[in-house]
Amino acid sequence: MLKALLQRFGQTVFVLFGISVLVFLVFFATPGADPTSRIAGKNASPETIAKVRQEYGFDRPLPVQYATMMKKLFITQDLTSYANRGEKVVPELIKAAPVTLSLATGGAVIWVVVSILMGTVAAAFRGTWIDRTLMAIGLIGISIPVFWLGQVANLITQARYHDTWLFSWVPALGYVPFAESPIGWFKALIIPWCTLAVLFIGVYARVLRSDLVTVSGEDFMRTARAKGLSPTRVLLVHGLRTSMITFVSLFGMDFAQLIGGGALLTEVVFGLQGVGRLTYQALSALDLPLIMASVMYSAVFVVLANALVDVIYIFLDPRVRDGR
Repeated sequence: MLKALLQRFGQTVFVLFGISVLVFLVFFATPGADPTSRIAGKNASPETIAKVRQEYGFDRPLPVQYATMMKKLFITQDLTSYANRGEKVVPELIKAAPVTLSLATGGAVIWVVVSILMGTVAAAFRGTWIDRTLMAIGLIGISIPVFWLGQVANLITQARYHDTWLFSWVPALGYVPFAESPIGWFKALIIPWCTLAVLFIGVYARVLRSDLVTVSGEDFMRTARAKGLSPTRVLLVHGLRTSMITFVSLFGMDFAQLIGGGALLTEVVFGLQGVGRLTYQALSALDLPLIMASVMYSAVFVVLANALVDVIYIFLDPRVRDGR
């Protein structure tokens, strides 16, 4: 198992290096484009352009430019956005990351718990009205756009029924840091969490239910039943563990995508200044350093999430642990 973990770590480092090189080449080494003028921003003075060229080493060989950019991004963290009044890029991302992380983590907890419950119950009662009802609810959740559901939630909780006892506790749109007020943090995010989780609940419940139905006819499941184990134990102990492999794969990709800015619509609807909204603003302003930093931020989370999924595989599937 240690060998598999070390191999996966090496692959992760190699992939991150490859992504950093590719991102650098796309943004700063495109033939016919001058990265200096794009970083300096529109209508930049000759002095600013000269300063940017010297600071980023654009008058030096390409490997030196890459090393300078990575140093500014990951070591000194002084990558500067001249299009945004000379603001440092990394502190902006660090400030926005807890918002997105809080939103994605809370939503993930809700959709994982609810989808496992729905998928397991539907598989246990497959073919009955309970199964059909739960899967229909999941299909409805998949079909509802996040931005529409968020607007409806705001209309109900922030406007029409905000003065009633049911939603009077809902705070104004925005983010409350956990360190400032844990209760305020929870109140500010509970509605966005539920809104974000609705789509994923339907997808994950249907996938888990399908996998549980599939493995129910496998030899190891029949052997467990032949030993006299109760149907509940067979389903939860033997069937659920095997079926969670696909579930974990989907979760790793979806959670990393949300952390990397995929929760943009939810952040916009609920006034959350997270990574997704920050990236959108950078794209609108063509803020090249901030765009690059956001892309690298997203790539790091996606790669690390995939590595974590592979590690979980080692514990879920003995065949991976044994190298088969």
